[in-house]
Amino acid sequence: MAILPIASTPVVRAYAWRLAKQYRSKTAAMLSLYALASAMALVPAWIIGSITSAISKHSLSAGMINTEIFWLALSSVAYALFSLLARRRSYILGEEIFAQLREEFLESVLQLPLIEVERAGTGDLLSRTSNDVESLARTVRFALPEWLVAIIQTLITLGAMLLVSPLGTVATLVSTPFLFFSTRHYLRYATPGYRRERISYATMMGTIAETAEGARTIDALRLGHRQVERVRSDIRESFYSEMYTLLMRLVWFPIVESSYALATGATLAWCGFLAYHHMMSLGAATTITLYVVQINVPIDRIIAWLDELQIGQVSLARLVGVSVVKDTRPTEGTEPTNEQIELRDVHYAYRTGHDVLKGINLTIRPGERLAIVGPSGAGKSTIGRLIAGIDAPTGGSATVGGQPLAELPLTMLRSHVALVTQEHHIFIGTVRDNLALAKPEATETELLACLEAVDALEWVRELPEGLHTELGTTGHAISPAQAQQLALARLVLANPHTLILDEATALLDPRAARHLERTMSAVLTGRTVIAIAHRLHTAHDADRVCVVVDGQISELGTHDELVALNGEYAALWASWRNEKSPEDQ
Repeated sequence: MAILPIASTPVVRAYAWRLAKQYRSKTAAMLSLYALASAMALVPAWIIGSITSAISKHSLSAGMINTEIFWLALSSVAYALFSLLARRRSYILGEEIFAQLREEFLESVLQLPLIEVERAGTGDLLSRTSNDVESLARTVRFALPEWLVAIIQTLITLGAMLLVSPLGTVATLVSTPFLFFSTRHYLRYATPGYRRERISYATMMGTIAETAEGARTIDALRLGHRQVERVRSDIRESFYSEMYTLLMRLVWFPIVESSYALATGATLAWCGFLAYHHMMSLGAATTITLYVVQINVPIDRIIAWLDELQIGQVSLARLVGVSVVKDTRPTEGTEPTNEQIELRDVHYAYRTGHDVLKGINLTIRPGERLAIVGPSGAGKSTIGRLIAGIDAPTGGSATVGGQPLAELPLTMLRSHVALVTQEHHIFIGTVRDNLALAKPEATETELLACLEAVDALEWVRELPEGLHTELGTTGHAISPAQAQQLALARLVLANPHTLILDEATALLDPRAARHLERTMSAVLTGRTVIAIAHRLHTAHDADRVCVVVDGQISELGTHDELVALNGEYAALWASWRNEKSPEDQ
């Protein structure tokens, strides 16, 4: 199974730079406040150094102590105030940036071609919309601001050390080679490790989701043992990918921590040596040493947040990668001259060399009701997808009014052809919101009419607030059959000329399905209806029946003609009549 693209490093950098330029004024204001707070944090060490110098010179007085205490209290209050304002701006800015990232990602997801989503599977997209979004949120809200602040604090503290004594500052650089080379080695190998880790999450989530959704099928085919092994294999890969990054950190972190201790010890010894030989004052030596201890905190945050930034970078690459997938469908096209649909020598393969459809030739006349029947796996739903323009034939042509279906702009295509399957989704929102997706400007009269057309008006009126009742995971719960009726109502509201119903009533019980089909019959008058179904009463009522076997049309004609032919359809009809329940009569 393929996965959606992951954006390259230059693409991610360009995206991040665009965001940085968009929020540069707010970022500058936030960093300025943090810089002021960092400057205030340097005052206590300077005061302690000043007091130490006074003591060494026997010049300490009560007035000096009172003055130093005043400045210490003032700097502490200023530090607290600047830190509060800076952190508040930081949180607000982080939320604004993350909100934009999330909205742009959602737009990219909604613009994905359906075929690309299906090829990638649900696991990859689900992992990006959950794990990667969550990781990026932590990076934007906490890691990136904290990292930038730590850099500012480090630079300001280093500048203060140079002002106190450039010579004394030399010893603090002893840890630089250890920090530089260990961090460089870590970053070189950690990024691929985190990418592998994220991909393993996506694969594991996809396998678990598919296993849960197909539990009945797995149980019926006795494939439980194979699926358990597959899940274990995915978990094992996820475990090993996490162990790789963990081992990298186990090597890197001790080197970093040792570097801090080395810098502190070297500075203390060097400054002590300089003070002993009167090359710098005892107060300056004290201040430099305190600054070294103090600078270790922001350096430690820089190093620690690098790990989170690596995860955030990989997550951002995966999210931005979704926008890399471009829909090849044109935005403009020639309007079909009529509603006649033609399939000419159509071949289609989901995998190269394994044709699902093999030379399909079919003309569907405007206003005709065509039933497509056949055994499972024969290619019926694939024909429906080609007619709906979701996929393009790998060979031959599928056209409406002389125009290739897969090359029509989506808005133009859906005004001609629309597909409803047994899969459905109820969005968080009111009944009205769910229906109006097909036609946002629809009036209440139109909405009620389409509900009546699918026999759903009665139960909608019985809801607590009728059309304005909240549905979805946080609202009023409705049955799968009712959700399917809303999906059909959307189709009626969209008002395309050709409707493809791929097992659209499969979730309803046979009696309700039969009643719904008869109710919709009046609404569908004058439209082309292509029904893909296992319940053969649909074929009995159709103008023509198309029998698909092994990716080919084996029979085509009216119900009576095919029964009289005594071929594939006659056998299906006889078998269905013998097995159907009284409700199917």
